This record gives sequence, structure tokens and C-alpha cells, in this order.
Amino acid sequence: MSEKLQPGKIDGGLSAEGLRFGMVVSRFNSFITDRLLAAAVDALERAGAGSKDVDVVHVPGSFELPLAARKLAATGKYDALIAIGCILRGETAHYDYVCSETARGLQLAQMDSGLPIMFCVLTCDTLEQAIDRAGLKGGNKGFEAGLAAIEMAHLSRKLRGPEAKAAPSTEPRRRK
Repeated sequence: MSEKLQPGKIDGGLSAEGLRFGMVVSRFNSFITDRLLAAAVDALERAGAGSKDVDVVHVPGSFELPLAARKLAATGKYDALIAIGCILRGETAHYDYVCSETARGLQLAQMDSGLPIMFCVLTCDTLEQAIDRAGLKGGNKGFEAGLAAIEMAHLSRKLRGPEAKAAPSTEPRRRK
């Protein structure tokens, strides 16, 4: 046993060619979400995605992101989704509930569907923090989400394998 163990490595790629993406974007705090969306689209375009490869759905607020993402995932048309929102802390506990349930809902949609869903929801104490993460000091989290969606789409395909069955339906089962 003189050979050193060399584990196999499975990576995702960074070319968007041949992939389809869905984006769900909150209209609330659109000053921020519009910037995140533009950067995510830029990342996909730079990686080779075309207009026909990307669909965008707008929802009223971040709390509505999980339902729309789940419904998009159920169509079977996409290789990855990006959920974009911005939640700013206010004076009440509402912020905590919206942040928690949005994150939980998106994670459940991802786990139930098996489709990668990028979490590009800023949860910031101040508008200044959100601005920094949407293109200033902190770069643009939308661009990062676009790249992550490409990588996870490739990785998901590789992990699924050639004999993969169709993803299970995300629609609730009806009782007879």
C-alpha cells in the first residue's frame, strides 16, 4: 500500500451554454433587486446563455419567492433557479419572520424538487448594507448567484447520472 489515496473529484462547469435558468425576483425594494437581477443576467450572458435560455418571473415580495420557485421547478424546464429579493430590518419582528420563512421556503422547494435554487435574498439591517451588496463595496451578489447557478446546474446533472429518472413532482398529492 505505497500509493497515496487520490479521491475522484466531481466539479460543476462555468459555461451556461445548453442550460436553462429561471429567476424569481421580488418587486419589493426594487431599487436593490433590479441591480441584483441585472448582475445575475450579466453573469449568465457572459457564460454563454442566450435570451431564450432565461425566464424571469416577478413576485410582490420576498415572502412570495418560495411558491413561485416551487412552481417553476415543477415545470421541469430549468437546470437551476435564482431567487432574488431584499429584506431590510424594520422596527418590528416582521423582518425576522419574513427572512426565516423565505429562506426555509426556498430550501424546501430546492429539496423537494431536487433543482438547484440559488438564494440571492439580501437580509440587511440598513439600505446602505444592501446597496453595498448590490454593486458597491461588497461586489454584486446577483453576479455571484448567476455563477453559482451555472456551477450547480452542471453539478446537479453530473450527480444525477445517465440513468436518472424524472424528478419527483412538487405538486401536493391529492386525496381520493
